[in-house]
Amino acid sequence: MDTPKTNKDLLVDGLKTMGITLFLAFLGPFILHAGLTNPDKPLYIPLVIVGILICGAAIFFGFKGIRTIMDSLFGRK
Repeated sequence: MDTPKTNKDLLVDGLKTMGITLFLAFLGPFILHAGLTNPDKPLYIPLVIVGILICGAAIFFGFKGIRTIMDSLFGRK
């Protein structure tokens, strides 16, 4: 019986993606908070928009990283 092997290259790619996710997960709320606490500043709207986009990107990269790690462990069907 052939046991499935872990694709190490794909696992490393998944872990790199999760590293990007971790960075964006801290950066997005930081920028969003900086924008929302200064509503009288001229960069209020751009900071809020960029913060929301970065938070959305963190969620996207999180799902993508988890999927890549699962593919490396269990193989593509």
